Amino acid sequence: METISVAKRDLASPLSWHGNTGHDHADQHAEQRLEVFVIFTDTPGTLAALQMADRLAKRLEARLRLVMPYEVPYTLPLTEPTVAVEFLEGQLRSLAGQVPTEIAAHIYLCRDRQRALRVVLKARSLAIVGGRKRWWPTPAQRLARALSKDGHHVLFAELR
Repeated sequence: METISVAKRDLASPLSWHGNTGHDHADQHAEQRLEVFVIFTDTPGTLAALQMADRLAKRLEARLRLVMPYEVPYTLPLTEPTVAVEFLEGQLRSLAGQVPTEIAAHIYLCRDRQRALRVVLKARSLAIVGGRKRWWPTPAQRLARALSKDGHHVLFAELR
């Protein structure tokens, strides 16, 4: 599987907001704290998931991580997505700015979103996926089900 972290390829750095002053200190502190992963689905769904994660993180004293696995078509080099990485970063900044909790955000360029998440998420991670619920499975519901089958603890933030 070909998965590239945007941060590791120096195309862009991991994004974080609300006063994070150093990556080393934040990474050491993150090892000691529970992490809640919010998986980007679409803007409204991810905002609902971030709001749920914010409430949960406050109660559990957990660290929030916003993860955007961005699929690049096989016809393009993996390092050249169809949308500029700067635009994706702006999307994440906008979303993260709407919750008061510090958020570390990461963009992963990949060929297959679910396979990339298998690499990125630690075993038995707590993940939140947001979207609409329908009687037929929506893409967000299918993603949540796949993560759950992979052994993660998944909460679904339903849009109303």
